[in-house]
Amino acid sequence: MTYTLADLNRMSTADFVASLNGIFEHSPWVPERVAGQRPFSSFDSLHGAMVAAMWAASDEEKLRLLRAHPQLAGKEADAGTLTAHSTSEQDSVGLTRLTPEEKARIKMLNATYLEKHGFPFIIAVKLRRKAQIFAAFEQRIGNDRVTEFTTALSEVGRIARIRLEALLGQ
Repeated sequence: MTYTLADLNRMSTADFVASLNGIFEHSPWVPERVAGQRPFSSFDSLHGAMVAAMWAASDEEKLRLLRAHPQLAGKEADAGTLTAHSTSEQDSVGLTRLTPEEKARIKMLNATYLEKHGFPFIIAVKLRRKAQIFAAFEQRIGNDRVTEFTTALSEVGRIARIRLEALLGQ
């Protein structure tokens, strides 16, 4: 379903939060925190408010947000339990159709990254090709945790923009 910005501005708080619930993976607290800032004058003002709410959250809330994201081509994909957004995003770049070699490689990368950083690797897959995703995965494993925490949150903001664009038919 798509909405207009005017629709979102007119909704009850509960409907606003429910409509934007999937923008930040399993984290309805983000739209909850911006609902009182309505009416939003533009797509960018809504997205900016949501991203600002994410950055203003406590480190524990941010970590829970990161941990709410699935691994790329991981156990959730194998079990068919990805959200509709994540399924579409991963499918759009072929992560649901990996060769056995690619599947083994991404499984190893997921495990190594998660062990080192404590949250899944997050990247706005719709903005990249599969080879770029693998290259970024391998490069970012080497980052220190603080750098990677910030990088992952920045990617969450990009993912949110893509999802919000789709919701509002942008």
